[in-house]
Amino acid sequence: MQFALERNADAAMLRVSGHGKMFGIKINTRRLINGSLSFLALAAIIALFFAYRSHAQHLIAHNVPVSIAHLPYYAFCSFYRMLAAYIIALLFSIIYGMAAARGGLYERILIPAIDIAQSVPVVGFFPAAVYFFVALAHGSRLGVEMAAIFLIFTSQAWNMALGVYEAVKTIPDDSRDALESFGARGWLKFKRLLMPASVPKLVYNSILSWVAGWYFLIACEIITVGPASYRLPGLGSFLWEAAENGRNFDLAAGLLTLLAIIVLMDMIVWQPLSAWAEKFRYEFAASSGAAQSLGMLDALAGVGPAITRAIRSILLPPMRLIASALNAMPRGPQLSPEQSRRAGRMVRTLVIGAIVIFTAWALGRGFFALIRTLSQPWPSDAKQIPAAILASTIRMTVAYAISLAWTVPCALAASESPRFNRILSPIAEIVGSMPATALFPVIVIFVIQVTGGMNLASILLILTGMQWYLLFNLLAGVNQVPEDLKEAARAFGLSRYARWRKLILPAVMPSLITGSITAWGGGWNALILSEYFVYKSQTYQVIGIGALLDAATYKTGNGVMILLSLLSMILVVLLLNRLMWRPLYNLATERYRLDY
Repeated sequence: MQFALERNADAAMLRVSGHGKMFGIKINTRRLINGSLSFLALAAIIALFFAYRSHAQHLIAHNVPVSIAHLPYYAFCSFYRMLAAYIIALLFSIIYGMAAARGGLYERILIPAIDIAQSVPVVGFFPAAVYFFVALAHGSRLGVEMAAIFLIFTSQAWNMALGVYEAVKTIPDDSRDALESFGARGWLKFKRLLMPASVPKLVYNSILSWVAGWYFLIACEIITVGPASYRLPGLGSFLWEAAENGRNFDLAAGLLTLLAIIVLMDMIVWQPLSAWAEKFRYEFAASSGAAQSLGMLDALAGVGPAITRAIRSILLPPMRLIASALNAMPRGPQLSPEQSRRAGRMVRTLVIGAIVIFTAWALGRGFFALIRTLSQPWPSDAKQIPAAILASTIRMTVAYAISLAWTVPCALAASESPRFNRILSPIAEIVGSMPATALFPVIVIFVIQVTGGMNLASILLILTGMQWYLLFNLLAGVNQVPEDLKEAARAFGLSRYARWRKLILPAVMPSLITGSITAWGGGWNALILSEYFVYKSQTYQVIGIGALLDAATYKTGNGVMILLSLLSMILVVLLLNRLMWRPLYNLATERYRLDY
């Protein structure tokens, strides 16, 4: 029996590390048509928002006082915006990722859409945030708050949705077959298989989403479109004001406040969730080691669960009262199973019909707005777009190579040392959560003084927005490798290098590709902040699409130039995803999935 188990484990390990033939890039007619339609639809939606840019006049200038006495209030404001955006992003990611993982038409539409959406920079969503939410609330602060939450949502949602998609797509076939053999469908399948399989990816990507939210907090709390600007009270605007005015003591106090929030979040939320997510790993034999806390301070490892239990004891009684009241309410007429199915089909038809009608109306208006906007005289800066795209892509490639050079070795080391894994994850969470935009003046001035140019500074700033996506996805992949496969590799006397080559690297390949896709999306976002930087009335910039988009957004407010820059960036992202990332992802999920 022991030999049979070892032989099966060896066979599974060989399937994980199987080598496929090099994929060929095939551009068929259907792929070309789908890509073109995706690009045109997104271009129409963006143009629709620019058609209403007259609403920017509702923005009222508002200054945020830089005073340590206001820090608690600012911290509360930023935290509730982050929390509201995260709750919306969590619900969105579960629904979107599950739908995309169904395959077929859902996958062909939803995955290209999210690949493009995650690469549209936060600045690119400013028109949607300003012209819709601010106009909806008639220029009140409520509209600006909704706009800020929407912008934070755009920095949190995409990687979580892709994580759910990857988790569902890589579920072992035997797990699906076992559940389907018992006739599990619909809600039961979601509850017993799809959602549990998504939990580890959701937890790690939730940490990453909070990291990204804090990173772009400054851009989200200082909403600017041309001359119109509004600064919401919060840590992001406080840190920017302190950095802009050279108030180093206030800047340090703001960063320490943010650090305290991050540490508390790790102890209260992410420690218990990370330990709980360990229960949802694929294990086909008893694990040799007990689950260990992922906390940053082992001495305080019990603080998080204790506070969680206290919160649960406070919330459970009112929730039970509400449930009892709902159960006591009189019931309506009971429907037969056939009537229930008929009612469900009718509701689905009405909802889908309403979505289709609204989408058709929005796309129709958007195409007219796109034609009308592009028919206007183009600014002279439009001639620089091809060279700017090339320069930006080169910087992105260099930053990605640097990110791979240190994140992959760290992930491999974490696979060998649980202690190193426990230390690395919280440290990465803290460092990644610090808004690098608040430290941009120090980075830019120091690098320019050393190198005499802005190019290296730009690459380093892109790196701050790219590397954490790779690291957290790789750590999630490493933690999903079953312990019995690791034990089998050790039992067969494989060296450390052989274990990495035969087991760890193939097993984390889907996570590496997902992390690369989201890393390039984060890199395009950071690009906007790294190629054009204003500090104390002095502008530092390099040739790049980010610099052109920044200048058009913050300086001239030229809608045609903003639209041309965004569409150029989206076109490049679409080509990269179609020609490189999507074939790589399909190869990874098919050839390097865990199947027993």
